[in-house]
Amino acid sequence: MLRLAPITRAVLAERLTYLSLAKLERIEYALRAVKNVPGAVVEFGVAMGGSGIILASHCVDHARFVGFDVFAMIPPPTSEKDDAKSKARYETIRSGQSRGIGDDEYYGYRSDLLADVTSAFARHGVPVDGQRVQLVKGLFEHSWAGAAPDRIALVHIDCDWYDPVKFCLEAVADRLSAGGIIVIDDYNDYGGCRVAVDEFVGKRVDYRMEPGANPFLRRQAVA
Repeated sequence: MLRLAPITRAVLAERLTYLSLAKLERIEYALRAVKNVPGAVVEFGVAMGGSGIILASHCVDHARFVGFDVFAMIPPPTSEKDDAKSKARYETIRSGQSRGIGDDEYYGYRSDLLADVTSAFARHGVPVDGQRVQLVKGLFEHSWAGAAPDRIALVHIDCDWYDPVKFCLEAVADRLSAGGIIVIDDYNDYGGCRVAVDEFVGKRVDYRMEPGANPFLRRQAVA
């Protein structure tokens, strides 16, 4: 805990992220690793805004943060490649039985999650101004084209199921700068995410996978 940056500790204290300490430490490491890599920082799956606040706080000068989310109930896993664990988790959420951190209300049940997240960003010094910091509401496949950065340095993919993970990987693959990193949150948690990542790595020789609590896909220099 002492190794974490003050902004990360503040996010944890306010219960704005489900991410483990190990995952948060790796996100901080990834941010340091891409410090000199050109491009924006992108997140798919903003949830309560915790990791997005951490990512946005590291965007300086020309870099910007763009967070994509439905800001509502998470869509269901619909692929045959999603495992039983994924479908059971979604059923818990859908049925209203999911609980938030410390028995708070689960964020997906809130009536105006986008407003809550926007407020949280402002409280932590990274106001959503639509320029340096942008939040984009909607399904990824509908919202991506209108807000996609041309060049990307870091991506955090936290969207659980096969179809959205596959979409996100394919959307950012050619926009990520050499040396850039994709952080995969759910690789070790949900089968559909793992399959989507494994398929992607199998096709993209310009990406190297680095195992961990939330594995990295690091883009190599493009010939």
